[in-house]
Amino acid sequence: MAIIANKRSVMTLYSEPLDIYCHQVRIVLAEKSINYEIINMNLEEHPETLMQLNPYNSVPTLVDRDLVIYKANIIMEYLDERFPHPPLMPVYPVARAECRQMMYRIERDLYSLYRRIIAGGDDGEQARKQLTDSLAAIAPVFEDKPYFLSDEFTLVDCTLAPLFWRIPHLGIELPEGPMKLINRYCKLVFERKLFQSSLSEAEKELREG
Repeated sequence: MAIIANKRSVMTLYSEPLDIYCHQVRIVLAEKSINYEIINMNLEEHPETLMQLNPYNSVPTLVDRDLVIYKANIIMEYLDERFPHPPLMPVYPVARAECRQMMYRIERDLYSLYRRIIAGGDDGEQARKQLTDSLAAIAPVFEDKPYFLSDEFTLVDCTLAPLFWRIPHLGIELPEGPMKLINRYCKLVFERKLFQSSLSEAEKELREG
C-alpha cells in the first residue's frame, strides 16, 4: 500500500501507478531528490482517506504537513518553489510565462489526444493518427536544444516525458526518419537515473518486452 522513502518524511503523495499526471509529479520529486511517502490508490474503491483530503477525490494529491494540494501542475510548481535546487522553471517572469504556456499547450493539444486514445473506439483511432501527426509536426523543436526549447531539464519536460514514455503502449510508432529528433530526445530523458527512479513498476512494464 505505501512505500516509505524516509521514516522522517512529512510529505505524502497519493498516486495511481499508471496515472500520467501522477507520473509528472513523481518526476519532479525525483529531480528534487525529495524524501516522501507514496500511497498508491485505486480510485474505483473511493478511499475515504483521500476523500477527506481532496473534495474531488483525485490524484495526484500532495500532503505537506498541513497543506493539501491537488492538480499536477499546481503541485509541480509548488515543489519547484519549495525546493529551489535544481530549478525546473526559469528565473525571469517572461520565460516563466512561456514555460507555463507551453505546458498548457501540451495539455491542450497532446494530452487531450492521449485521453481519447485511452478511451478507445473509433474516436481513439482518429486521435492516434492526430497524435502521430502532431508529434511529427513538433519534431523540429528538438533540433537545436537537448531538452524542450531549453538547455536544461524543466517542468515542460516533466510534462512531456510521461506522454512520450507511453507512446509504444498507445500503438504509435516513431520511425527513425521523421521522428529521429524525438527519438533522440526520448533516449536522453529516459536514460536519466532520476527519470528511471520516478517510474512505478506498472509504468516500467509498459515498455518491457
